[in-house]
Amino acid sequence: MAGRADANRRRIMDVALAELLRDPDASMDQIARAAGVVRRTVYGHFPSREALMSALVDDAASAVEVAQAEALREVDDPAKALARSMLAAWDIADGYRLLIALAQRSVTVEGIHRRLEPVRRECAAMLQRGLDEGRFVSPLPAIALAYVREQVLFGLIQAVNEGVLDPATAGRSAAVTALTAAGVPAQEATELVAGLA
Repeated sequence: MAGRADANRRRIMDVALAELLRDPDASMDQIARAAGVVRRTVYGHFPSREALMSALVDDAASAVEVAQAEALREVDDPAKALARSMLAAWDIADGYRLLIALAQRSVTVEGIHRRLEPVRRECAAMLQRGLDEGRFVSPLPAIALAYVREQVLFGLIQAVNEGVLDPATAGRSAAVTALTAAGVPAQEATELVAGLA
């Protein structure tokens, strides 16, 4: 029984994400119809639209955490690790970018930052290694650089959503920006990202 309930919940979340990306004002009724279930079923899993949004944001944060861990696996060069993690995070964030903009209205920004804490800690450890090895040069401590990286992602998501940045190049731009913020020369950062993208 729990397996079926989990499958229903997952299906509702997948449909909700698609519906919200298509229509940011999609109601719970619209989501239920699109999922092929009655409204009561949706509310059984998510007592409110905010609870559904919160679950989708949790899902996105988990996906970013997994993608970053994979990107950092077996990479010795901290600059390459930072570029790979930024590209991986962008791939996830790009799929959720309209949701992230919506979530900033319904799920507090503080809530989003709290959900990204494991990603930020892992990123700060990688940045600290780069600072310790002299690969990165910054007046900022590693944890502050991790926040800068995070805000670069959010800022570029907003730029794409507002049509001022091409989503096809935004991931590479995000990675180059994160590298230069950590003190990697711009030309080297650009070449490193081009080699990975």
